[in-house]
Amino acid sequence: MILMILTTQCLTNVIKKRPTNSHKGTFGRVLLIGGSLQYGGAILLATKAAVRAGAGLVTCATDLINRTALNTTLPEAMFINYLDFSALKQQLSQADVVVIGPGLGLSAEAFNIFKITCQQINSQATLVIDGSALTFVAQAPSCLQTCATQKIILTPHLKEWERITNLSLNQQSIINNQKAQQKLSATVVLKGATTTIYYLDGHTATINIGGPYMATGGTGDTLTGIIAAFLAQFKEPNPKEVLAAAVFLHSYIPQQLSQHNYVVLPSEISNHLPNIMQKFSS
Repeated sequence: MILMILTTQCLTNVIKKRPTNSHKGTFGRVLLIGGSLQYGGAILLATKAAVRAGAGLVTCATDLINRTALNTTLPEAMFINYLDFSALKQQLSQADVVVIGPGLGLSAEAFNIFKITCQQINSQATLVIDGSALTFVAQAPSCLQTCATQKIILTPHLKEWERITNLSLNQQSIINNQKAQQKLSATVVLKGATTTIYYLDGHTATINIGGPYMATGGTGDTLTGIIAAFLAQFKEPNPKEVLAAAVFLHSYIPQQLSQHNYVVLPSEISNHLPNIMQKFSS
């Protein structure tokens, strides 16, 4: 097992100047699915992060109640009703990266959306599973085994990971986590005081930045949106390093902002993405 400590070098390795001869299609299609009647803010935060982190085309599939808020606050993103299964399946067939879970909820309708996503996603796409959808993974792990794509990333916090693996907090060592992750055949971004990435090849990477100023609802949703945007637009050097850069950047920005802010809100992380990415572009 190789444990890598991530530094700003991972940002320089991944964030490149945009080619002059490029267009929105160059930077990938991202589909984000979630945001029930009660939890619309989660999918809006994830969508905002995906847009501001540079994804070329971003579609938000959410409850109809969230359309006005999305169009008002984030006109760059497209909208579909996640209960319009014909439109949802079409988007699933086209997206380079699909996010499922932020604010999705645990209703029977939500579980049906989760199953449709797993079954209908483009086989070449990456599926990022977050939020409520992680509970469905714990309840129905066969959905992962029968998923149309093998490029799966789980982004649980420690309690969600406990539900998925039955590993108590005291049992969640790097070795035990890696064994559980390998059985799932998915990359895992395990969020905590220190966030660790468990890759399919057995390697791990961790960050030693971040702090309690990030302990606000929606921070994880913002991470998910950044991950999606990075994987959609950056094809080099490889998906492992692209994922690492997204995870590192998500903690690096609030670390910088915390010098003058007691709390760093998730929306503020997204607001600073274009500026910080420009500083590290090469």
